[in-house]
Amino acid sequence: MHNVGWLESLKGMAAFASRPPSTRRNVAAVFLALSAGCAIAAAIVVHQPEPPTTPANARHETLQAAKMAAPSHAPGQSLALPLTRISVEAAPPTIIERNVEIARGDTLMAVMLRSGSDRATAHAAITALAKSYNPRRLRPGQGLTLLFDPRMPGGADAESKRLALIQLAFAPNVEREIQVSLNDSGRFISKTIYKPLEVRLHRAEGAIDDSLYLTAKRAGMPAPMIVELIRIYSFDVDFQRDIQPGDHFEVLFEAYYDEAGELAKYGDIQYAKLRVRKTDLPLYRFAMKGGEIDYFNNKGHSVRKALMKTPIDGARLTSRFGRRKHPILGYRKMHRGIDFGAPKGTPIMAAGNGVVEIAAWNGGYGRYLRIRHNGRYKTAYAHLSKFRRGIKRGKRVKQGQIVAYVGTTGRSTGPHLHYEILVNNKRINPLRLKLPTGKKLKGRELARFQDIRGVTAQKFAATPAMTRLAESR
Repeated sequence: MHNVGWLESLKGMAAFASRPPSTRRNVAAVFLALSAGCAIAAAIVVHQPEPPTTPANARHETLQAAKMAAPSHAPGQSLALPLTRISVEAAPPTIIERNVEIARGDTLMAVMLRSGSDRATAHAAITALAKSYNPRRLRPGQGLTLLFDPRMPGGADAESKRLALIQLAFAPNVEREIQVSLNDSGRFISKTIYKPLEVRLHRAEGAIDDSLYLTAKRAGMPAPMIVELIRIYSFDVDFQRDIQPGDHFEVLFEAYYDEAGELAKYGDIQYAKLRVRKTDLPLYRFAMKGGEIDYFNNKGHSVRKALMKTPIDGARLTSRFGRRKHPILGYRKMHRGIDFGAPKGTPIMAAGNGVVEIAAWNGGYGRYLRIRHNGRYKTAYAHLSKFRRGIKRGKRVKQGQIVAYVGTTGRSTGPHLHYEILVNNKRINPLRLKLPTGKKLKGRELARFQDIRGVTAQKFAATPAMTRLAESR
């Protein structure tokens, strides 16, 4: 039998040698591939780790589970080789975002160091920021977003606990965001992103039952717009005495919304009308040729006077000009001004454009402010709790600008504003002062105003009355 097998092998080799060269090469390649596969399989079987010793019942359960989990194979189908375990390292940490807030007494450098940045990097970022925004203008409560990349060199220093800063971002107002980012060259650059806002008109109106403020609030008008409404009428209307139940108001004002439809800020009052003692007082906002903006009545006369009658909102008249018994000294004395009772801290406005002449302590007046408006008129404000930041001698102020706050300093029995008007350095009764009127539009300026007045009236008629508007953020 061995001789027969040997003869058969010789015949096979002779047949293989007689085949074409291409066929011989293909067969040789298949033979080599099969040989290599067998060698790899043998190596895997030899190096398989021995299974841990387990009790007989556990081995039985394991075998049963393997039989149930293993797929069925057709006769002659080979089983897949066992998979080897692959070790996967944890992915590196992603960008770290930290949202912080500036506290009272903080500096931007202190906030950044406290958040994890090193001093040199923080200084470089602040230097880049200063090219587009003054860091000193950041105020307590301002939110900042800091981004760190721990994958950068020195980005995760375990000893110093410092991180690699790559971006500083904040929004100084609702209309823009400032970003200071690390570029590809390793330098910080500053960029300002402007956010689009949509302006919408809102209309409020109502019959006054108690006060203009409360009525407008019930009609859905937000507090900042009510204060503005009172301000533009404060030249002609004494809100303590002129407003009576049954009077009426209506107003058209702007509100701005962001891309998400959220209220971002309030705009300007475009039109308003007060019906006071059966007299209508309409006012329209108008930008003059030189860029100055004011409110004008139907005839094109400016509502603005040289001085405001009342330089404070929401106050009550508590003492008039003239002789009275002094509440502290106890004897009758000339009272050369008028007093407005208001809570401590209530803002006080400059009655007109001018220059601060005195901002200091002044005996019984307590903390005292005097403004020179021109060569003839001056106004004085006494018993103040404090001056507004920046208000000092020589400072130029504008009408309606907040300059101080109500207090009870000096010879005072409670929080109030003592207000005086001086004409040629003589104190006079502010309630009897005949104030000069404002500008009167003429010619082309008047014609342009009349066109805008007509458009504004159409907008008011087309705008539905509101019920409520959320307060600005």
